[in-house]
This record gives sequence, structure tokens and C-alpha cells, in this order.
Amino acid sequence: MLLKLYEENPNMKGIQQIVDVLKKGGLIIYPTDTVYGLGCDIRNHRAIERVCELRGLKPEKANLSFVCYDLTDIAQYTKPFDTATFRVLKKALPGPFTFIFNASGQVPKLLSNKKRTVGIRVPDNNIAREIVRQLANPIVSASIHDEDEIVEYSTDPELIYEKYGDLVDIVIDGGYGGNIASTIVDVTSGDFEIMREGKGDLGLFL
Repeated sequence: MLLKLYEENPNMKGIQQIVDVLKKGGLIIYPTDTVYGLGCDIRNHRAIERVCELRGLKPEKANLSFVCYDLTDIAQYTKPFDTATFRVLKKALPGPFTFIFNASGQVPKLLSNKKRTVGIRVPDNNIAREIVRQLANPIVSASIHDEDEIVEYSTDPELIYEKYGDLVDIVIDGGYGGNIASTIVDVTSGDFEIMREGKGDLGLFL
């Protein structure tokens, strides 16, 4: 199913339809402030396994990140971090960053790697955040890659639907996506270490 939603004012009926699908273990493809993501409910182990199968990954090695609504949500899934880190997060989020934290016991075992770390996003996109808010759980996130050698990420929701429509339950058309992924920042040591340069410029918030 291809479902059109407008980022400025997402239709609540459509959001509820997506949430119902996620609660039943369904998979969605959804827009963020960077690239389109493949997602499911963080609490559904079978759905997480399906995400990994689609991406050709082993769950224990997948390094999947997940999308939270705000900083309050983040704190549930991470070990405590200092005030300086909190101040930067407060300025940088919502935004195009994936922050790597030390994971708390709330993170499902399928999602935590041997290092017990977890990548968390709060994208600056009302569709993604509203889904998470209504679901009352984070959603697992894996980027939608393109097989084109030049364009790394798929940006056209209709083309994404042509490719993935039979493999997922809902593809959300939130307009054209970007083709630059999030900046990945490791904060597990208390410092801000850039692991991958992407759309976000963390220097603006340090």
C-alpha cells in the first residue's frame, strides 16, 4: 500500500493506520529528514528479523538504529550521560544525526551488539515523529539503499513502492527524500566522535 502524507500536517487517520500495522508486526517504509527508512516496532522481534532479512543482515550484526520522539524517549534506552552531552543533544535534535550511546537494559537483545551500544535518531520530520508518538515505542530504522552505482539512496517514493511494495505493508509517500544519510556521532566515551560525515554538521552545536 502506498499512503500519501504531508510532512507539515500529517493526517491522523493515516498515522493511526500505520500504527495499527506496526502493532501487528508489519513493516513500513517512511520518510525522515535525511533518507527514506525501513522500519518496524522495536518491541516486535519477528518484525525486526524481517527488516534484517530484507536488508540481508544478521540481527546480531545488523547495527540497526531506531527513531525516538524526543530526548525523554532517548533516556529510556541509554545509560545515563552527562549534562554537557545533554546540552548538545538538546540543541542538535530533532536533526539529521544518529547518536551512538551505551545501551540500557530496555534495548531489545536483538538490537544490541556485543559492545552493548545503540544508535538513536530523532529526525526533524513530523511524519516519522508522529508515528513514534502514537505508537508509544521507537521504530527500528534501516536506510533504503538504491542499486544505482551513482545514487546510493532511493529518493522517489513511487519508485520505492515499485521495488518494495510487495515486501512491506505500507510505503509512506512523504515527498521526495534526500540522498545524504545522517551524520553518525559516537558519544559512548563522553566525547563527540564523528563516525560518518553526513547531512548534519555537529560543529554548529558544540
